[in-house]
Amino acid sequence: MRQVDTIAELRRQLGVWRLDGARIALVPTMGNLHDGHLRLVDVGRTRADRVVVSVFVNPLQFGPGEDYDRYPRTLDRDRARLTERGADLLFAPAVAEIYPRTLAESTYVEVPGITETLCGASRPGHFRGVATVVTKLFNLVQPDVAVFGEKDYQQLQVIRRLTADLNFPIEIVGVPIVREPDGLAMSSRNGYLTPAERARAPALYRALCEARDAIAAGESDFAALCRRQRERLRQAGFRPDYFEIRRADLAEAAPGDRPLVILAAAWLGRTRLIDNLQVP
Repeated sequence: MRQVDTIAELRRQLGVWRLDGARIALVPTMGNLHDGHLRLVDVGRTRADRVVVSVFVNPLQFGPGEDYDRYPRTLDRDRARLTERGADLLFAPAVAEIYPRTLAESTYVEVPGITETLCGASRPGHFRGVATVVTKLFNLVQPDVAVFGEKDYQQLQVIRRLTADLNFPIEIVGVPIVREPDGLAMSSRNGYLTPAERARAPALYRALCEARDAIAAGESDFAALCRRQRERLRQAGFRPDYFEIRRADLAEAAPGDRPLVILAAAWLGRTRLIDNLQVP
């Protein structure tokens, strides 16, 4: 696997592959790779001839007081894992390579309508940062297919919307959540948890499963169900941010709507965890 750090190097390598008629997959990440990320690489290999993985901790999607400075950066380990997994190219640019102007002077991409609720309500500006960096990566790589995890469900819907609205000729593939044996969704931020917090963390997944089972059993008062599960999380030591039941397109859900998605975000100590379950 080759690593490139500049846009010029990236475009030279992609140009060679395109002359050979290669189909290209992009897997955007912020690094500190776990098995969930590597599953995305596996899926990319089934969809394309070449797999490009980006590792870039994007400052635009972190708000004031968030964990940008302490976000784990493990590039050497990431490179080794990607090599073992069969990725073809690692793109690991510096911030100045992606944002040559100051962040305040940079051009932004906004996706209205689905970015103001859920994580967007708790993290103002977060999805503007996501949409901007993904748009730039799409422009730089011009992949045939881009692969994202479904753990960040709202983010995936934002990316699907911007891809459609900006007419990118890119197939967007969502990959189901990869979980630890106890159900905790794999996440780079799980490393922030203390041993005691890690032992409590699977309660988030259990709360989602209980809500899914209640819906399957005929529960139709979604507001009451969400209130119960938020209280259950508090009793388990979490500080719930939200616990909501939405339609698959993230619109407000009514009884009888299908498919549904149950989404939750909650703080456990200093760590904000997110998870979701889809209800076919």
